Amino acid sequence: MINSVSALVLDGLAPFEFGVICEVFGIDRSADNVPNFDFKVCGPQAGVPVRTTVGASLTPDYDFSSLLGADLVAVPAISGVEYPQEALDALRTAADTGSIILTVCSGAFVAGAAGLLDGRACTTHWMHAEELARLYPTAKVDRNVLFVDDGNLITSAGTAAGIDACLHLVRREIGSAATNTIARRMVVPPQRDGGQRQYIEQPIPVGHSEGFAPQLDWIMQNLQHPHTVASLAARAHMSARTFARRFVEETGRTPMQWVTDQRVLYARRMLEETTLDIDRIADKAGFGTATLLRHHFRRIIGITPSDYRRRFACEDCAATA
Repeated sequence: MINSVSALVLDGLAPFEFGVICEVFGIDRSADNVPNFDFKVCGPQAGVPVRTTVGASLTPDYDFSSLLGADLVAVPAISGVEYPQEALDALRTAADTGSIILTVCSGAFVAGAAGLLDGRACTTHWMHAEELARLYPTAKVDRNVLFVDDGNLITSAGTAAGIDACLHLVRREIGSAATNTIARRMVVPPQRDGGQRQYIEQPIPVGHSEGFAPQLDWIMQNLQHPHTVASLAARAHMSARTFARRFVEETGRTPMQWVTDQRVLYARRMLEETTLDIDRIADKAGFGTATLLRHHFRRIIGITPSDYRRRFACEDCAATA
């Protein structure tokens, strides 16, 4: 059960992510039968402002000592990768003495600097996932999810995913009724399907070799046709074994994995930009059937084609889903 929540703020604070924490835990909703949290904002010095990323300042009422003993310590997005040692010490001590640690977006880097990600499953904004994994190589960084619940450590992906993580924690610790009430007041779904994969821009890979690039270009222009390793190898005037080896060297994927990836990305663009129905998109992308398209699309992107179109397409395209 969470009764007390302390938010850690530092220079470089991102206001939106901080606002998410305040919205879920800092507002008195006892009139709606939601438990009221003892909410504190903690910075380097009580009464001394910290700078935010938008040219405004925020003044905490408490210092880092008020992180200790809180049921939940929430760390919003904070720019940079160097933080005051006293903040890291307080965060580590809070975790060691039983506090749940929740990070939003790049707040995971603060937890990492405090040693809290070592050997733990975690996530952050997809744009920063590789950097987080590089800085903290024992952390198990998952860039494909909205948040990771690893017991007393909950990390979330970028921006709005912090809402998902906060509401998940409320549901876990207090129950669905409180979660639904908070979500309704925030005008957000109490739980979203899918993960970060639906938001990640996946550029079309290109070969490192100019000599092999035409093979990839030709496949991209002919995705609607059936392909096999043997047929692609024959067109490239190579044996199937040599072609497959060269292909992996160039793209990091097997030929058929790469073809499937590109078909899904092509389908994704058509879902965003056209009003074609799912059957027609499946045909043009080379899947042949809508069933096969749905299978691979959900596996790679994380949600169904229809759900993707409703979320990301123009208004006219979404109406055809």
